[in-house]
Amino acid sequence: MDRLKRIKLLAMDVDGVLTDGGMVYLEEGGQAKVFNVLDGLGIRMAMLAGLRIAWITGNVSPTVERRAQDLGVGDLYQGARHKPEAIRELAARYDLNADEIAYVGDDLNDLPAIAEVGVAFAVNNAATEVKQAAQFTTTKSGGAGAVREVIETILTSQGRWQDAVTSILEEFEREQTEGRITKAAG
Repeated sequence: MDRLKRIKLLAMDVDGVLTDGGMVYLEEGGQAKVFNVLDGLGIRMAMLAGLRIAWITGNVSPTVERRAQDLGVGDLYQGARHKPEAIRELAARYDLNADEIAYVGDDLNDLPAIAEVGVAFAVNNAATEVKQAAQFTTTKSGGAGAVREVIETILTSQGRWQDAVTSILEEFEREQTEGRITKAAG
């Protein structure tokens, strides 16, 4: 748990981590993906608490880009076939050591990224090899709140979870005050 106290950046795969790994191909082209709202709120809370978030995926999808934009995730690497390069670029950009970076993965293509970071998480339904390489395995599966669980684990170990809860509640209050949250008609 002491290793978690140093984490300043949380990087993660997308398919199988932020989604359940299913890919729906649409007849008109493109893909549909299902993201979990628990993960989304957790990501917002992490960023409010000062934890940097990065998504690194070998796939390229406008849906992933849109979800990243909706959540304010600025560090999005799509088409990243060699994920350690993205990890090293993030470390240089933010002047971080490997032990200040955590990564969440689910499959064999995540193993090289896991080797680059100080703390690795495997989602519950990850490949056996990923679970063996990771220091932590979530109780939840990818796409079912595993990222939220990781964020809560990191922020709790850093003594910042309650501050993150307070910050997100204050954000909700501001949104309501500014009229960005509306009541349903009827």
